[in-house]
Amino acid sequence: MANPYTQPAEVISRWITDRQRLLRNETEDFLRSEILNYGPRQTAHWNRDYSSVEAFERSVEVNRRRWQETIGVFEYDGTELEPVLDPWYENDRFTAWWITIRLLGNLRGRGILALPRGSDGPAPLVIAQHGIGSSPEKAFGLDDPNDTYKSYARCLAEEGFAVIAPMNIMGGPARARQERLCKLLGKTLWGLEVFRTQRLLDYLETRPEVDIERTAMYGISLGGAYTMFTTPVEPRIRAAVVCAWFNHRRNKMAVDDPRYSCFLSVNEEHVWIPGWLSAFTDSDLVSLICPRPLLVEQGKADGIAWWPMMLDEYHQACEHYARLGLSENIEIDLHEGGHEIRLDRSLQFLKKWLKP
Repeated sequence: MANPYTQPAEVISRWITDRQRLLRNETEDFLRSEILNYGPRQTAHWNRDYSSVEAFERSVEVNRRRWQETIGVFEYDGTELEPVLDPWYENDRFTAWWITIRLLGNLRGRGILALPRGSDGPAPLVIAQHGIGSSPEKAFGLDDPNDTYKSYARCLAEEGFAVIAPMNIMGGPARARQERLCKLLGKTLWGLEVFRTQRLLDYLETRPEVDIERTAMYGISLGGAYTMFTTPVEPRIRAAVVCAWFNHRRNKMAVDDPRYSCFLSVNEEHVWIPGWLSAFTDSDLVSLICPRPLLVEQGKADGIAWWPMMLDEYHQACEHYARLGLSENIEIDLHEGGHEIRLDRSLQFLKKWLKP
């Protein structure tokens, strides 16, 4: 046995480095194995009853509440909405405003509201959610040189839908800063912005031009995440389109792979929701959307996912609908493109479920 006190400094330094490397790798290997060994947690936390739609919804209700607690949805404190609408754009098909409402204290929620012109009655509503580097303006076709958004919010308004495009905090570093503050309160930024969307719906319920009973949510990337996260806890959302987000969640979060981007190796602190994969992989979250109609819109060339892995998770999600005899309520638009809105099939899906 070598006497450590007689060894050169560079030898001691090498020992420290080697042992640290071993400790880090053993720790990561253990934690990744725990994350990927999802089956026992799924069995422990889910006990779905597929005997009827009503029985199914009762059987998942406890997990609906657990998901709301996991993302830390903020609670209404009696603050009045005090809506302010500033005219933004108008043509012969729709009129749009920037809307702000009070959320909590002096915090306000913001978005673009577009109402179709010439409607015979209240219009169905689509919540159009932008991605992490984007804005409501992009959803309406501005500041989008790559045509990622296809002006989808504007197209929906011109097709006769009322559209609300909420504004989220943009960018990984900016979101991380707010996420840290939320976590000090036992909440998350996701929970704050989900609450914002719910309060916007509270306001839109008061508008005679909007049929809140025919509401859908359609988001891309971060907006796809918000669609997946909000729909389970917001019953007023009757249909959902998740674009460029649905994934094999365990691999996406914890397994580096050259075929897709892994969150473990990128600087997006806001995605690390405590307890997320205790029970809520993507197909399990879909069971909190089921039996409501769901369309997954995903490009094979999109680097957020390796599409065969994603497709495996999608087939697991389909099982919830199939066992209830409602396979027609879930579909996928798996196209050859990348990280983008496609719209055509999604528009038909929204017309089918909101404009019968």
